[in-house]
Amino acid sequence: MSRSLKAHLLLILITLIWGSTFVLIKQALEYSSPLLFNTVRMALASVLLMVFYRRHLRQITWPALSAGAVIGVFLFLGYAFQTTGLRLTTPSKSAFLTGSSNVLVPLLLVLLWRVRIHPWRVAGVFMAFAGLFLMTVPAGRQGLADFARVNFGDLLTLGCALAFAFHIIFLGHATQRFAFQQIAVLQVAAAAVLMALSVPVLEKSHWQLSPLLLLAIVITGSLCTAVAFAVQSWAQQFTPATHTALIFTMEPVFAWITSYVYLHERLGFRAAAGALLILAGVLISELLGSVSRPEPELAGVPASSAR
Repeated sequence: MSRSLKAHLLLILITLIWGSTFVLIKQALEYSSPLLFNTVRMALASVLLMVFYRRHLRQITWPALSAGAVIGVFLFLGYAFQTTGLRLTTPSKSAFLTGSSNVLVPLLLVLLWRVRIHPWRVAGVFMAFAGLFLMTVPAGRQGLADFARVNFGDLLTLGCALAFAFHIIFLGHATQRFAFQQIAVLQVAAAAVLMALSVPVLEKSHWQLSPLLLLAIVITGSLCTAVAFAVQSWAQQFTPATHTALIFTMEPVFAWITSYVYLHERLGFRAAAGALLILAGVLISELLGSVSRPEPELAGVPASSAR
Protein backbone atom coordinates (compact mmCIF):
# COMPACT_ATOMS: atom_id res chain seq x y z
CA MET A 1 0.00 0.00 0.00
CA SER A 2 1.41 3.39 -1.01
CA ARG A 3 1.94 6.04 1.64
CA SER A 4 -0.51 8.33 -0.16
CA LEU A 5 -3.30 5.73 -0.06
CA LYS A 6 -2.51 4.89 3.57
CA ALA A 7 -2.63 8.61 4.43
CA HIS A 8 -6.04 8.98 2.78
CA LEU A 9 -7.46 5.96 4.61
CA LEU A 10 -6.14 7.14 7.98
CA LEU A 11 -7.59 10.61 7.42
CA ILE A 12 -10.98 9.02 6.75
CA LEU A 13 -10.64 7.05 9.99
CA ILE A 14 -9.93 10.12 12.14
CA THR A 15 -12.77 11.95 10.36
CA LEU A 16 -15.08 9.14 11.48
CA ILE A 17 -13.78 9.49 15.05
CA TRP A 18 -14.29 13.27 15.06
CA GLY A 19 -17.74 13.13 13.52
CA SER A 20 -19.05 10.41 15.82
CA THR A 21 -18.07 12.26 19.02
CA PHE A 22 -20.09 15.47 18.56
CA VAL A 23 -22.99 13.96 20.51
CA LEU A 24 -20.70 12.76 23.32
CA ILE A 25 -19.12 16.20 23.68
CA LYS A 26 -22.54 17.88 23.59
CA GLN A 27 -23.67 15.71 26.52
CA ALA A 28 -20.40 16.15 28.43
CA LEU A 29 -20.81 19.94 28.34
CA GLU A 30 -23.70 19.56 30.76
CA TYR A 31 -21.09 18.76 33.42
CA SER A 32 -18.25 21.09 32.44
CA SER A 33 -17.73 24.53 30.93
CA PRO A 34 -16.35 24.39 27.35
CA LEU A 35 -12.87 25.88 27.80
CA LEU A 36 -12.18 23.90 30.96
CA PHE A 37 -13.26 20.72 29.17
CA ASN A 38 -10.87 21.48 26.31
CA THR A 39 -8.05 22.31 28.71
CA VAL A 40 -8.28 18.91 30.40
CA ARG A 41 -8.60 16.93 27.13
CA MET A 42 -5.66 18.74 25.54
CA ALA A 43 -3.52 18.42 28.65
CA LEU A 44 -4.14 14.67 28.58
CA ALA A 45 -3.33 14.54 24.87
CA SER A 46 -0.13 16.55 25.39
CA VAL A 47 1.11 14.15 28.06
CA LEU A 48 0.35 11.12 25.89
CA LEU A 49 2.11 12.62 22.85
CA MET A 50 5.14 13.74 24.87
CA VAL A 51 5.58 10.25 26.30
CA PHE A 52 5.11 8.53 22.95
CA TYR A 53 7.36 10.92 20.98
CA ARG A 54 9.83 11.77 23.76
CA ARG A 55 12.86 10.79 21.67
CA HIS A 56 11.95 13.22 18.91
CA LEU A 57 11.55 16.14 21.34
CA ARG A 58 15.30 16.23 22.04
CA GLN A 59 15.95 17.49 18.50
CA ILE A 60 13.45 20.35 18.37
CA THR A 61 14.78 23.53 16.74
CA TRP A 62 13.54 27.08 17.17
CA PRO A 63 11.97 27.17 13.68
CA ALA A 64 10.06 23.96 14.46
CA LEU A 65 9.00 25.38 17.83
CA SER A 66 7.75 28.56 16.15
CA ALA A 67 5.83 26.64 13.48
CA GLY A 68 4.25 24.36 16.08
CA ALA A 69 3.21 27.34 18.20
CA VAL A 70 1.50 29.07 15.26
CA ILE A 71 -0.41 25.91 14.38
CA GLY A 72 -1.31 25.53 18.06
CA VAL A 73 -2.86 29.01 18.08
CA PHE A 74 -5.24 28.07 15.26
CA LEU A 75 -5.98 24.75 16.96
CA PHE A 76 -6.82 26.58 20.18
CA LEU A 77 -9.10 29.05 18.39
CA GLY A 78 -10.83 26.28 16.47
CA TYR A 79 -11.67 24.22 19.54
CA ALA A 80 -12.50 27.23 21.72
CA PHE A 81 -15.05 28.49 19.19
CA GLN A 82 -16.38 25.03 18.37
CA THR A 83 -16.95 23.74 21.90
CA THR A 84 -18.42 27.02 23.14
CA GLY A 85 -20.71 27.19 20.12
CA LEU A 86 -21.77 23.57 20.55
CA ARG A 87 -23.52 24.48 23.81
CA LEU A 88 -25.83 26.79 21.84
CA THR A 89 -26.50 24.76 18.70
CA THR A 90 -27.18 21.14 17.70
CA PRO A 91 -24.46 18.49 17.11
CA SER A 92 -25.29 17.98 13.43
CA LYS A 93 -25.48 21.72 12.74
CA SER A 94 -22.18 22.31 14.54
CA ALA A 95 -20.55 19.55 12.49
CA PHE A 96 -21.79 20.94 9.17
CA LEU A 97 -20.64 24.46 10.01
CA THR A 98 -17.27 23.15 11.19
CA GLY A 99 -17.06 21.30 7.89
CA SER A 100 -17.24 24.59 6.03
CA SER A 101 -13.55 25.03 6.92
CA ASN A 102 -12.91 22.61 4.07
CA VAL A 103 -14.51 25.10 1.66
CA LEU A 104 -12.47 27.94 3.12
CA VAL A 105 -9.13 26.19 2.52
CA PRO A 106 -9.04 26.73 -1.27
CA LEU A 107 -10.61 30.17 -0.86
CA LEU A 108 -7.87 31.28 1.55
CA LEU A 109 -5.20 29.86 -0.74
CA VAL A 110 -6.54 32.10 -3.51
CA LEU A 111 -7.01 35.26 -1.45
CA LEU A 112 -3.83 35.16 0.64
CA TRP A 113 -1.37 33.16 -1.47
CA ARG A 114 -2.72 33.95 -4.95
CA VAL A 115 -3.19 30.35 -5.99
CA ARG A 116 -5.10 30.30 -9.28
CA ILE A 117 -8.56 28.86 -8.95
CA HIS A 118 -10.57 26.87 -11.49
CA PRO A 119 -14.07 28.16 -12.41
CA TRP A 120 -15.63 24.96 -11.06
CA ARG A 121 -13.98 25.68 -7.74
CA VAL A 122 -15.53 29.15 -7.72
CA ALA A 123 -18.92 27.59 -8.36
CA GLY A 124 -18.36 25.10 -5.54
CA VAL A 125 -17.45 27.83 -3.08
CA PHE A 126 -20.60 29.82 -3.92
CA MET A 127 -22.75 26.69 -3.51
CA ALA A 128 -21.18 25.95 -0.13
CA PHE A 129 -21.72 29.47 1.17
CA ALA A 130 -25.32 29.36 -0.06
CA GLY A 131 -25.67 26.21 2.02
CA LEU A 132 -24.17 27.98 5.02
CA PHE A 133 -26.75 30.74 4.61
CA LEU A 134 -29.61 28.23 4.63
CA MET A 135 -28.25 26.42 7.68
CA THR A 136 -27.42 29.41 9.86
CA VAL A 137 -30.07 31.99 8.92
CA PRO A 138 -33.57 30.73 9.84
CA ALA A 139 -36.54 31.50 7.59
CA GLY A 140 -38.82 34.26 8.82
CA ARG A 141 -42.24 35.28 7.57
CA GLN A 142 -43.09 34.33 3.99
CA GLY A 143 -39.88 32.30 3.81
CA LEU A 144 -37.57 35.33 3.96
CA ALA A 145 -34.37 35.26 5.94
CA ASP A 146 -34.69 36.21 9.59
CA PHE A 147 -31.29 37.51 10.66
CA ALA A 148 -32.60 38.28 14.15
CA ARG A 149 -32.92 34.53 14.82
CA VAL A 150 -29.34 33.64 13.96
CA ASN A 151 -27.99 31.50 16.78
CA PHE A 152 -24.92 32.94 18.49
CA GLY A 153 -23.56 29.39 18.62
CA ASP A 154 -23.73 29.31 14.80
CA LEU A 155 -21.57 32.44 14.58
CA LEU A 156 -19.03 31.00 17.02
CA THR A 157 -18.87 27.82 14.97
CA LEU A 158 -18.20 29.82 11.81
CA GLY A 159 -15.21 31.34 13.62
CA CYS A 160 -14.15 27.79 14.41
CA ALA A 161 -14.34 26.90 10.70
CA LEU A 162 -12.03 29.79 9.76
CA ALA A 163 -9.49 28.80 12.42
CA PHE A 164 -9.48 25.15 11.33
CA ALA A 165 -9.00 26.20 7.69
CA PHE A 166 -5.80 28.04 8.63
CA HIS A 167 -4.81 25.05 10.76
CA ILE A 168 -5.00 22.69 7.75
CA ILE A 169 -2.97 25.05 5.56
CA PHE A 170 -0.19 25.78 8.06
CA LEU A 171 0.00 22.16 9.24
CA GLY A 172 0.40 20.92 5.68
CA HIS A 173 3.31 23.31 5.17
CA ALA A 174 5.00 22.61 8.51
CA THR A 175 5.02 18.83 8.06
CA GLN A 176 6.98 19.34 4.82
CA ARG A 177 9.76 21.09 6.76
CA PHE A 178 9.85 19.46 10.19
CA ALA A 179 9.38 16.02 11.75
CA PHE A 180 5.66 15.33 12.05
CA GLN A 181 6.20 13.93 15.58
CA GLN A 182 7.49 17.31 16.77
CA ILE A 183 4.65 19.23 15.12
CA ALA A 184 2.06 16.86 16.58
CA VAL A 185 3.34 17.46 20.11
CA LEU A 186 3.96 21.19 19.79
CA GLN A 187 0.57 22.12 18.33
CA VAL A 188 -1.40 20.25 20.99
CA ALA A 189 0.81 21.48 23.83
CA ALA A 190 0.53 25.09 22.65
CA ALA A 191 -3.25 24.78 22.37
CA ALA A 192 -3.43 23.27 25.87
CA VAL A 193 -1.46 26.17 27.38
CA LEU A 194 -3.58 28.79 25.60
CA MET A 195 -6.77 27.02 26.63
CA ALA A 196 -5.68 26.94 30.29
CA LEU A 197 -4.83 30.66 30.21
CA SER A 198 -8.19 31.53 28.66
CA VAL A 199 -10.35 29.70 31.24
CA PRO A 200 -10.28 32.34 34.03
CA VAL A 201 -10.57 35.18 31.51
CA LEU A 202 -13.25 34.05 29.05
CA GLU A 203 -15.66 31.89 31.03
CA LYS A 204 -17.16 31.21 34.42
CA SER A 205 -15.88 27.68 34.72
CA HIS A 206 -17.68 24.82 36.39
CA TRP A 207 -16.89 21.11 36.75
CA GLN A 208 -19.19 18.35 37.96
CA LEU A 209 -17.45 14.98 37.96
CA SER A 210 -19.50 12.22 36.34
CA PRO A 211 -18.88 8.92 34.47
CA LEU A 212 -20.01 10.54 31.22
CA LEU A 213 -17.61 13.45 31.62
CA LEU A 214 -14.70 11.14 32.41
CA LEU A 215 -15.54 8.99 29.39
CA ALA A 216 -15.65 12.07 27.16
CA ILE A 217 -12.30 13.31 28.49
CA VAL A 218 -10.60 9.95 27.91
CA ILE A 219 -12.01 9.45 24.42
CA THR A 220 -11.51 13.01 23.18
CA GLY A 221 -8.10 13.38 24.83
CA SER A 222 -6.68 10.11 23.53
CA LEU A 223 -8.46 9.31 20.25
CA CYS A 224 -9.82 12.68 19.06
CA THR A 225 -6.74 14.72 19.98
CA ALA A 226 -3.55 12.73 20.60
CA VAL A 227 -4.09 9.98 18.02
CA ALA A 228 -6.02 12.10 15.53
CA PHE A 229 -3.54 14.98 15.31
CA ALA A 230 -0.55 12.65 15.27
CA VAL A 231 -2.15 10.85 12.32
CA GLN A 232 -3.06 14.12 10.57
CA SER A 233 0.47 15.47 11.04
CA TRP A 234 1.89 12.32 9.43
CA ALA A 235 -0.71 12.09 6.66
CA GLN A 236 -0.40 15.68 5.47
CA GLN A 237 3.16 14.93 4.39
CA PHE A 238 1.63 12.90 1.55
CA THR A 239 -1.70 14.67 0.88
CA PRO A 240 -2.14 18.29 -0.27
CA ALA A 241 -4.18 20.56 1.99
CA THR A 242 -7.07 20.60 -0.48
CA HIS A 243 -7.25 16.78 -0.50
CA THR A 244 -7.24 16.73 3.30
CA ALA A 245 -10.06 19.28 3.31
CA LEU A 246 -12.10 17.11 0.93
CA ILE A 247 -11.78 14.08 3.20
CA PHE A 248 -12.81 16.14 6.22
CA THR A 249 -16.13 16.97 4.51
CA MET A 250 -17.25 13.52 5.64
CA GLU A 251 -17.15 14.66 9.29
CA PRO A 252 -20.61 16.27 9.35
CA VAL A 253 -22.06 13.21 7.64
CA PHE A 254 -20.78 10.98 10.45
CA ALA A 255 -21.99 13.53 13.02
CA TRP A 256 -25.45 13.68 11.45
CA ILE A 257 -25.75 9.88 11.49
CA THR A 258 -24.62 9.71 15.13
CA SER A 259 -26.99 12.48 16.18
CA TYR A 260 -29.87 10.76 14.38
CA VAL A 261 -29.16 7.37 16.01
CA TYR A 262 -28.59 8.56 19.59
CA LEU A 263 -30.59 11.80 19.86
CA HIS A 264 -33.20 11.18 17.14
CA GLU A 265 -32.37 14.63 15.80
CA ARG A 266 -33.74 15.55 12.38
CA LEU A 267 -32.83 18.55 10.26
CA GLY A 268 -35.62 20.62 8.75
CA PHE A 269 -35.98 20.95 4.99
CA ARG A 270 -34.17 24.32 4.86
CA ALA A 271 -31.23 23.12 6.96
CA ALA A 272 -31.05 19.80 5.11
CA ALA A 273 -30.96 21.64 1.78
CA GLY A 274 -28.17 23.83 3.10
CA ALA A 275 -26.22 20.79 4.28
CA LEU A 276 -26.54 19.16 0.86
CA LEU A 277 -25.39 22.37 -0.84
CA ILE A 278 -22.29 22.48 1.39
CA LEU A 279 -21.32 18.92 0.53
CA ALA A 280 -22.14 19.37 -3.16
CA GLY A 281 -20.13 22.58 -3.32
CA VAL A 282 -17.04 21.02 -1.81
CA LEU A 283 -17.28 17.90 -3.98
CA ILE A 284 -17.69 19.99 -7.15
CA SER A 285 -14.77 22.24 -6.26
CA GLU A 286 -12.50 19.27 -5.54
CA LEU A 287 -13.56 16.81 -8.24
CA LEU A 288 -14.05 19.23 -11.14
CA GLY A 289 -11.77 22.08 -10.14
CA SER A 290 -7.99 22.29 -9.97
CA VAL A 291 -5.36 24.69 -8.69
CA SER A 292 -2.09 25.59 -10.32
CA ARG A 293 -0.15 25.08 -7.07
CA PRO A 294 -1.13 22.41 -4.53
CA GLU A 295 0.39 24.25 -1.60
CA PRO A 296 1.03 27.93 -0.81
CA GLU A 297 4.27 29.62 0.09
CA LEU A 298 4.29 30.61 3.74
CA ALA A 299 6.65 33.11 5.33
CA GLY A 300 8.69 33.25 2.13
CA VAL A 301 9.65 29.57 2.27
CA PRO A 302 8.46 27.46 -0.70
CA ALA A 303 6.44 24.40 0.22
CA SER A 304 7.87 21.06 -0.83
CA SER A 305 6.52 19.62 -4.06
CA ALA A 306 7.11 16.02 -2.96
CA ARG A 307 3.77 14.35 -2.38
